[in-house]
Amino acid sequence: MATCYALQYPVFQPAMRLIASITQSNPALVTTTFAHQYNTGCIVRLDIPSSCGMQQINQMTGPIVVTGNSTFSIAIDSTNFEDFSIPLSPPPSVNTCAMVVPIGEQNLYLNSAVQNVLPYSAT
Repeated sequence: MATCYALQYPVFQPAMRLIASITQSNPALVTTTFAHQYNTGCIVRLDIPSSCGMQQINQMTGPIVVTGNSTFSIAIDSTNFEDFSIPLSPPPSVNTCAMVVPIGEQNLYLNSAVQNVLPYSAT
């Protein structure tokens, strides 16, 4: 796909992450290209370019449940959506990557909103 970059250890957390895959299931399972560092209860938006398919999920939002370092489920039934796939050779005009963008947090949890990542430490 297009050349896409996401800082693994950004200053502002939680941060945007690139999407590697999305399952056709209920709930949908999203895999990011590296550890997302999200917490359960984070509310995210999925930004999916048309070249990746699964346009039915594009711009949808919802709270997540973290299932692994680079995976989470989102309360969206994607069983009847088209396949998600990252094109091997996208058209030259496509320079957008599939990404997940944190947009909020459930008040019941409020884990990420109180994290101070400065100075950043990878430990």
